[in-house]
Amino acid sequence: MAKTQDFSAMMKDMMASFPVDTSAMEDFFKNTAALNEKLSSVALQAAEKNAEISSKWTKDTLTKMGEISKAKAEPADYAKAATDFASASAEVAAENMAAFAEVAKKVQMDTVELLMAAGKDMSEEATAAVKKATEEVSTAAKKAAAAK
Repeated sequence: MAKTQDFSAMMKDMMASFPVDTSAMEDFFKNTAALNEKLSSVALQAAEKNAEISSKWTKDTLTKMGEISKAKAEPADYAKAATDFASASAEVAAENMAAFAEVAKKVQMDTVELLMAAGKDMSEEATAAVKKATEEVSTAAKKAAAAK
């Protein structure tokens, strides 16, 4: 009667011939965490700058509202105050929108710069990992061939 082969022992031997190096995954997670930290820093700086712009804009508007709410001697003065307020508000709005655009532009440039650097680093790491894996598989295949 034929004896069946022990496939579990064969699988253990085969898996032992191909050692797994987890340092590449650990490096990947560390690099990802570092990239996320840098990206978060860019976002937080942008949020802080946007909050400053909004706060200043609000304070300026409230100051101008104080002028428009004052009692006037002539009815025409109310119309002039409203016109002046609208004109000044439009001018300040254009300035603040330009400031918001500058913040967005800086965020975009910083993000692209970080992602380009990360892509370059990942490419170099992937090349090194593939080279190392190829060498290990080649060594394991030579050992397996020599054991026969």
